[in-house]
Amino acid sequence: MKAATDKESIRLPSDQDISGRTFDNEEIEAVCDVLRSGTLITTKGKYGRKLEEEFAEKLGVKYAYACSSGSAAIHSAIAAIDPEPGDEIVTTPITDMGALTPIIYQGAIPVFSDVCPKTLNVTADRIERVLSDRTRAIIVTHLFGNPCRMREIMDLAESRGIPVIEDAAQAFLARVDGRYVGTIANIGAFSLQQGKHMTCGEGGLVVTNDDRLARRIFLFINKAWGYGDESPDHHFAALNYRMSELQAAVALAQLHKLEDSVRKRVKMAQLLQSYLSDIDGMEAYAPEEGSVMTYWKFCLRVDETKILNGAIGLARELKNYEIASIPRYIQKPAYKCRIFQEKKTFGKSRYPFNLARPEAIDYDDRLFPGALEGLRNVLVLPFNEKYEEKHVVYLADAIRDAVEKLRIS
Repeated sequence: MKAATDKESIRLPSDQDISGRTFDNEEIEAVCDVLRSGTLITTKGKYGRKLEEEFAEKLGVKYAYACSSGSAAIHSAIAAIDPEPGDEIVTTPITDMGALTPIIYQGAIPVFSDVCPKTLNVTADRIERVLSDRTRAIIVTHLFGNPCRMREIMDLAESRGIPVIEDAAQAFLARVDGRYVGTIANIGAFSLQQGKHMTCGEGGLVVTNDDRLARRIFLFINKAWGYGDESPDHHFAALNYRMSELQAAVALAQLHKLEDSVRKRVKMAQLLQSYLSDIDGMEAYAPEEGSVMTYWKFCLRVDETKILNGAIGLARELKNYEIASIPRYIQKPAYKCRIFQEKKTFGKSRYPFNLARPEAIDYDDRLFPGALEGLRNVLVLPFNEKYEEKHVVYLADAIRDAVEKLRIS
């Protein structure tokens, strides 16, 4: 490959605008169809229903429900589990806050499991360390589209009678042992936010094979109003988390392109990985045996003993090539944020943390060596389905060139 410094910069496609998104006439016509109909609410329209039916069919599950965001999807899943105030839900400290605050809003305590430093994913052995007789559920996040080791996690959960929620927001069509993530546990939650594999700007999907959980999810998305019931009522406290027909129209068109988008991501990611495989001091995130990673982003582990200033130094150098990478992914683990450190919740109540066991809210860094090491070493590179070989070559050349400039002798 030719060195990046010897050729003009290539603008990499961005998932924040049309350069990295697959929108075309299918989305435009669907939106126009909704507007022409004058029906923008999914309880009366056709697109929300079709999206749910086709997504369920795609994943091979009995039920799929559309909602207004990925956070709403997680919230609906937790509400379906229906924890008691003070119950504990084990989750990861390496996730978006939108996947954590729903736990608090349902009166439960987020209990953080450490993660594998090589993947930033939770593992069964680390989850087991923080289980208690108050554990009501486990949330498993397939970070960057890289599946967790679900067989071990499900064996653990089933042995304790604990339901599992899969946060598959970044992992559309990722697979473990031939099964799509999101369909392995009791409930799966997906995000349709701007940068995901399929998008309608904001939106979410929740899937399950369990009849009882499906009913709870459906109700929670709809203010607990039993649409279609013989004698509908508001059955419990719930929100309006419905998706609009406009969102659903875009999401349905995106669903029709999902397999092709994922195929392109995987193909280009594997090509990039092959170009970088011989660089001493870094290693690409890759799926474990029996898994298929679908690359929401392309991530590297950067060895700070071989590359000056590690991931931060490499990110700074890549700016010279107009490559906007993200060292650390998130600046700090979730437990270090004010909401957890200061218990900033509802007024001055500190609820539900005031119901917690002291051990459940112990946020000492010494309990999370994997999370701290993994964040220190990870560099998140931009990636989407519009990448072509020329983009991969440019990115690989730039990384190689930058690493040599930062090489520690």
